[in-house]
Amino acid sequence: MAFIEFNADRRLKTAVIFPEIQKQPSALSGVSRLDEAVGLALAINLEVAYREIIKLRDIKPGTFLGQGALARLAEVFAKEGIELLIMDTSLTPIQQRNLENKLKIKVIDRTALILEIFGERAQTKEGKLQVELAHLTYQRSRLVRSWTHLERQRGGAGFLGGPGETQIELDRRIIDDKIVRIKKELEKVKQTRGLQRSARKRVPYPVIALVGYTNAGKSSLFNRLSAAGVLAKDMLFATLDPAMRKIRLPSGTEVILSDTVGFISDLPHELIMAFRATLEEVLSADVIVHVRDIANPDSREQRQDVIKVLKSLGLGDVENRPDYIEALNKTDLLSAEQKDYWLTRQNENTAAVSALSGEGCDAFLQLLDKKLSASRRLIEIKVPAADGRLIAWLHAHSEIISRRDEEDGISYCIRINPADENRLFKMFSADLESPNQ
Repeated sequence: MAFIEFNADRRLKTAVIFPEIQKQPSALSGVSRLDEAVGLALAINLEVAYREIIKLRDIKPGTFLGQGALARLAEVFAKEGIELLIMDTSLTPIQQRNLENKLKIKVIDRTALILEIFGERAQTKEGKLQVELAHLTYQRSRLVRSWTHLERQRGGAGFLGGPGETQIELDRRIIDDKIVRIKKELEKVKQTRGLQRSARKRVPYPVIALVGYTNAGKSSLFNRLSAAGVLAKDMLFATLDPAMRKIRLPSGTEVILSDTVGFISDLPHELIMAFRATLEEVLSADVIVHVRDIANPDSREQRQDVIKVLKSLGLGDVENRPDYIEALNKTDLLSAEQKDYWLTRQNENTAAVSALSGEGCDAFLQLLDKKLSASRRLIEIKVPAADGRLIAWLHAHSEIISRRDEEDGISYCIRINPADENRLFKMFSADLESPNQ
């Protein structure tokens, strides 16, 4: 399902415009927003032949842009051979249609562009279902426009003469039926994920979720820590499908590391809803690691965008949660002065790292260890020396602080989380002496 008809033999000549509206200031500067939109266009191999920031006092209800700007752009686009216009904002269906009529080219908005990228990148069945749901939700409100892929599915009923009311109703029913079907399939995915999480809790392995702005280096850090070989490119939305790997922390604790889709300013509402099943890994994580690109001049604004999305997922005041860490990534791109500044910002909730060089990653893993151990209790237990199964379980599920061999068994001082402690005394109650709590 696509908004853009791609030709394998050539790249579409594209114009990217960011309308800077005085009454709706953006967290990012106009230049940064335009650069980001161009990056999104390049991510799906479009040829950006023209870019511009247009300052607006007010939005025109019918065309978004004023008539003077439209006349000027129509002349420029015709001269440059522009085939596609990307408006880095949200357009109503009427504005989109009127812009296409005025400019005589295809027009898409920010939401459609991001959906296009997601549609091209999703690899797993789950990812493809989520993207299709987002596409359908977005397109449902745009049935005043022709929708060629439905036309083909109906055997070429045709929209060339313009759809009538009956045709739109038929389209809407087809879309609604598809949405219902996909939601049912995604609900099964959600249930499967719930079972997987329950299974991990029974094992159990703590889950550490990497989140952050797109292209902040989450996948690079994921690969550095896990040697997983996940796609990691200097490209917006390189990762769409979640990846999970088991890693061992310096204490010997085994944890699950989860790589998630990147966030972006003005993330389309359709995508937040469609990807909720994937992002539920973040909701259930034991530690949330916010990977930041501190070499980006808009790092602080990007941070606020990520915090905003996390709060919308139901994480509340995430910045002040004890299970929240910031990984200050890409220190290798900083000057010596900038690097010193960020190194002094390190505390019990932050770690400066370079996923590319590996610098700071050992200290980061130690910080993860510290965060996880904060919820663990220190207890003493005595076990029979011959009980190899129990001793192996202790080594796999707790942190051994000390061991003392005695005549009637082995005394251990261990650090263990509450869930494991309960399991320990349920599984091995007959073999253990009462702990010194």
